[in-house]
Amino acid sequence: MTVLITVWGASPGMGKSTLCDGLSQWLAAAGLRVDHFHEEEILSRPQFAAAAEEFKATGRVQLQTLIAATANFVDAVVASGDDVVIADALMPFVPTLLAMGHGEETIDAFMTDLTEALVRVRPVMVFLDGNAEPALSRAATREGEHWLDWYVEKLASYKVSPPVADVASAVKYLLRERAVTLGAVRRKGWGLIVIERADERPPDEVLRVAQRGLRPRLQQHATSSRTATPAHRPRFGRRRVRSPWW
Repeated sequence: MTVLITVWGASPGMGKSTLCDGLSQWLAAAGLRVDHFHEEEILSRPQFAAAAEEFKATGRVQLQTLIAATANFVDAVVASGDDVVIADALMPFVPTLLAMGHGEETIDAFMTDLTEALVRVRPVMVFLDGNAEPALSRAATREGEHWLDWYVEKLASYKVSPPVADVASAVKYLLRERAVTLGAVRRKGWGLIVIERADERPPDEVLRVAQRGLRPRLQQHATSSRTATPAHRPRFGRRRVRSPWW
């Protein structure tokens, strides 16, 4: 059965994209067939076409549209025979749902449907935990001097709670986003690997911690595929901060 590794973090700047690249290289080198789903591909993957069109037309996506897109994606994954999918800032869509104003009860019901749609893959979340404020500063250094203002303005334009007006309130909101995401994943029985102090660790150490947590879940694939030639080589070099949906 394919393993879906979805990588999330407590804030932009935690190193999600760097970790996804490292995991993709590690797993491909082990002989596994790896599909690296970059976060910007949500707007171009054919299985999410209906969701992307809905978002472009209305600025929102209906929950059932997201569930249907996920089910189509699982169909494609099963048909491809990939051993591992690494999804950078994709599922479980909690920040998108919060940005659209959905409450925790609705998100929990959505997570029930999402978990059912993922029954043919084994979802494992790797969550990069840490202090949001320095992580935001790190993201701003990487993305340019105007990025942090843009990010705060973007959050301020959504129906998030608590509302965002500045960096301090953005940090408070991200704490809620973290709590809702981790709570939903735990309640639905997904695999969960939390890497603490990810904002303080060098990327190679974060990768090693993720590898230790993932290795038992991937051992059967590594054993059976040790001599296989990967059908899909991961693609590198593209990087965004947070989903383009919101």
